[in-house]
Amino acid sequence: MPKKEVLIKHATILATYVLIVWGFYRMLFKLPEEIEELLIKPFLWLLPVAYFVHKEKGDFTSLGVSIKNLFPAIYVSLSLGIIFAIEGALINFVRYDGSDFSANLGSLSFISALGISLATAISEEITFRGYLFKRIWYVLENEWAANLLTSFIWALVHIPVAIFWWELDASNTFIFLFLTTIFGIGSAFVFARTKNVVSSILLHVLWSWPIVLFR
Repeated sequence: MPKKEVLIKHATILATYVLIVWGFYRMLFKLPEEIEELLIKPFLWLLPVAYFVHKEKGDFTSLGVSIKNLFPAIYVSLSLGIIFAIEGALINFVRYDGSDFSANLGSLSFISALGISLATAISEEITFRGYLFKRIWYVLENEWAANLLTSFIWALVHIPVAIFWWELDASNTFIFLFLTTIFGIGSAFVFARTKNVVSSILLHVLWSWPIVLFR
């Protein structure tokens, strides 16, 4: 790892960039979700990450992109993912006064919606857990401080989509951000245990469905 001063500078710039650029993008544009998540988000999120990794003379393994601990990563993410799935089912039941699991798929097929969720998870987890959390953890030398700080920024990034895309009211926005923060904590937790971003990506996909059902 480079010097801590370099890492905190890069992490601060990246976090600020994502908050501002992605926030304004959500305010100003509303393109089809498949274009947003498959093309625009990877360009806006992953290109800066690749730039900073290059500046640090690192490689993909510095982001947790590796086959090391792959099976433990899958096992841990699936285990915690079951909890998120149950949580989503309960929220859906309360919200719709029954089971309505087709609530927000819209015109997308299940496979298409799953593919978009995977693409979203790759961009967001490599950026937040693979880059930001790992480097902030290294700088602070405290896993939970880094976890909470990263999860707080993670929640802030999701405010524009709740307000400008989904047009949630105040109470639903608060619930959504609470769930988002809880996921961020869980995602960083499994990443810290496995050192493999696959665990966070799989957990993200499992978490995204409760969010879809919640909407």
